[in-house]
Amino acid sequence: MKTVKIKNSDKETTIGKIVCVGRNYAEHAHELGNSIPEKPVVFLKTVSSVIYSGDKIVYPAYSNDMHHEVELVLLIGEVIKDADLETSEKAITGYGIGLDMTLRDVQSELKKKGFPWTTAKCFDTSTVLSDFIEKKFYQLTLDETISLKVNGEYRQKDQLSKMLHKPAGIVQYISSLMKLEHGDLIFTGTPKGVNKVESGDKLTAELDGLLKLECSVR
Repeated sequence: MKTVKIKNSDKETTIGKIVCVGRNYAEHAHELGNSIPEKPVVFLKTVSSVIYSGDKIVYPAYSNDMHHEVELVLLIGEVIKDADLETSEKAITGYGIGLDMTLRDVQSELKKKGFPWTTAKCFDTSTVLSDFIEKKFYQLTLDETISLKVNGEYRQKDQLSKMLHKPAGIVQYISSLMKLEHGDLIFTGTPKGVNKVESGDKLTAELDGLLKLECSVR
């Protein structure tokens, strides 16, 4: 059983499912040579892949091109299905930051064959989570900057306002595809600057000083 930890409290929430949105920043889509979809690209990650700030990401033996992807993560606090925009906003009870580690070489081969991305996205330790801040203590404005440093140097740094699909809209769309429940997490996509990591690299992700995540690659 994996949980998310609530910042400045001893509360934890059991993770339900992890739903991810791809190509949600135009510049990131362009850097990988992808088109910008009309609707969010949705895929799932396994809860068993979750680790936390301070843990180590293990480089799988079947890849030599693992990339970092830093993302805003939404915590869902109630059951919704086919929700309107207002209900979708209310269903978001907290915010975190996460790393969606991706085996780019594996993903590229899968995409060429039209296969799902599962083995590129769901390997053990591929999902790194920070603590979460409850929305009742902080209301996101989208003026915040999300960033990632590798060995002290910025690789990714962008305002959340550059998201093509905003948080409530993402939740609304996903709720039209599947029921969302208490403890579900939604990764909202990564900005430009994704790149390869090597064994021994130290990664530091931040959201405007509100949230911080640190880990290393083994």
